Amino acid sequence: MSQPTTSVVIAGAGPVGCLMALYLAQRDIDVLLLEKEAQLPVDLRASTFHPPSLEMIAELGFGVIEAMLAKGLVADRYQYRDRRSGEVASFDMSLIADSTRFPFRLQLEQYEFTRLVVDRLAQLPSASVRFGCEVTGFEQDDDHVAVQLDTAAGGETVWADFLVSTEGARSRIRKLANIDYLGFTYNEKFLVVSTDFPFEDVFEDLAWVNYVSDPEEWCVILRTEKLWRVLFPTTPETAEDEARLLSDAFIQERLHHLWDKEGDYHIGHRTLYNVNQRVAETYFKGRVLLAGDACHINNPLGGMGMNGGLHDGNNLAAKLVRIIRDGAPHLAEFEHYNRQRRDLAVRFVQEHTIANKKLMEARDMATQQARQQMLMETAADPVKAKAFLLERAMINCVRDSEALA
Repeated sequence: MSQPTTSVVIAGAGPVGCLMALYLAQRDIDVLLLEKEAQLPVDLRASTFHPPSLEMIAELGFGVIEAMLAKGLVADRYQYRDRRSGEVASFDMSLIADSTRFPFRLQLEQYEFTRLVVDRLAQLPSASVRFGCEVTGFEQDDDHVAVQLDTAAGGETVWADFLVSTEGARSRIRKLANIDYLGFTYNEKFLVVSTDFPFEDVFEDLAWVNYVSDPEEWCVILRTEKLWRVLFPTTPETAEDEARLLSDAFIQERLHHLWDKEGDYHIGHRTLYNVNQRVAETYFKGRVLLAGDACHINNPLGGMGMNGGLHDGNNLAAKLVRIIRDGAPHLAEFEHYNRQRRDLAVRFVQEHTIANKKLMEARDMATQQARQQMLMETAADPVKAKAFLLERAMINCVRDSEALA
């Protein structure tokens, strides 16, 4: 096999791939970041950055965190609201200020982060970013990986020490590596819509992030730096059902059920997507590795999906530096990555996102009332509230992961 063209090839220029590329390039590790689209995708995806993610991004340098804080919306509290009773459990994130430099969620569209990082990568001699390039195959031996690409100019092969898939849930590299994706898909689909209507003007003391319970229809209302997003659960059974759920008429009906204002809402994005809880059977095979959605996906309640992926990427990038720069044995490092991120951190994310969903979707009044009472009591007790926040902000998860030998 030919000598490596680069040290690390990363497939997928989403948040995880971008974080890894900048981490490596910052430390003079040659990295090639590939994106199959002609430009960075701009769509309605993740928009919540938890404190540990902000800590990791701050460590990247290059003014990325400062630009994010300038662009984003600081959500220093979040609420669990009972639509029937009007009760609100409000969690103040200042309680964890002794555990993080960033005691808040930063609400910012993920593409704002990827844009910032790609701009920085263009200035670094160790980094290359190529658009319109998709990995179609690979071959590996004990020393290298030959990565086959489909480009606008035709087929091409590049050689690397390691290949990392951050392609997302449909990762071609994971499939080519014959790594099973274990778990399940919910019967529901989540409908996410955006609107510029100022909900903060009509709901008293509304936080920027709100989980709203109701036996008829729970929802999530959160603000990004640009618009309000509302998430509704749906159960379409046919393509016709899906078309109806995405229609103006249905969306207007649901938004008016949330707040019955005069006239129509202005609707921005609308997305209907599957809700999964899946984990890859392993996060690596030889010199081929997975990070982010390529190795785990979960329902979005709590904003743990992208953040868990960023934590994967930071963990793996640090190990790649030890391998490439310091000569650490790669298999031992990757087995450690697998233990830390799959066996502990992903279990946390899966358990908490499933629990978050169960908290939201209770149908009978007694269960819902008990849930709201528990949240109210927790929020009112500083000790319990801090413990709750350390879990939900993923601080405990990262600590436990890093402590795992």
